[in-house]
Amino acid sequence: MAFKLPDLPYDYDALQPHIDKRTMKIHHGKHHAGYTNKLNAAIAGTDLEKKSIEDILKKVSNHGNAVRNNGGGFYNHSLFWKVMSPDGGGEPNPRTKLGKAMKDAFGEFEKFKAEFAKAAGTRFGSGWAWLCVNRRGKLFVTSTPNQDNPLMDVADKKGTPILGLDVWEHAYYLKYQNKRPDYVEAFFNVINWDEVGKRYNAATK
Repeated sequence: MAFKLPDLPYDYDALQPHIDKRTMKIHHGKHHAGYTNKLNAAIAGTDLEKKSIEDILKKVSNHGNAVRNNGGGFYNHSLFWKVMSPDGGGEPNPRTKLGKAMKDAFGEFEKFKAEFAKAAGTRFGSGWAWLCVNRRGKLFVTSTPNQDNPLMDVADKKGTPILGLDVWEHAYYLKYQNKRPDYVEAFFNVINWDEVGKRYNAATK
């Protein structure tokens, strides 16, 4: 098989009370596993088995909806787990490259937070909110429908995602029901800014 479901970098209950154990177990073990299995089935016997997920997504318009939906689901969730931590929250260190870039792009942290929360809250139906790096190394916030992401050639705004928030109902409904804004606010308590900073550094090399 070309792709493997990644292990979580923490226990299922590690993000409580912000994200509950039952949701994490179903989200990772059922939803992400399903995207992984369906992606492998969609690319079986093709040259895509030898490509990285990033390379597949950058030309996803050539590969059909099964690869688009499940490839996006595989990549998006793989990023999502890593940009959260039980020791997360707060703000990025203002002395780091990421901290300086955030200041340059958004000014005060609260302005970034408001823009990101708006992207997550106003995404109609299922989708994702993103913090991304464009080709010039500048940060921007955007959102995508379904399992799309800004790496894809079909995205309205293209860039390298360094932070993503899943706003599909399966990501929050057991705990928050229809209160998506409460879930979005809770997410800020578990963001792993060290990991986001590493991804920013890699994207701007």
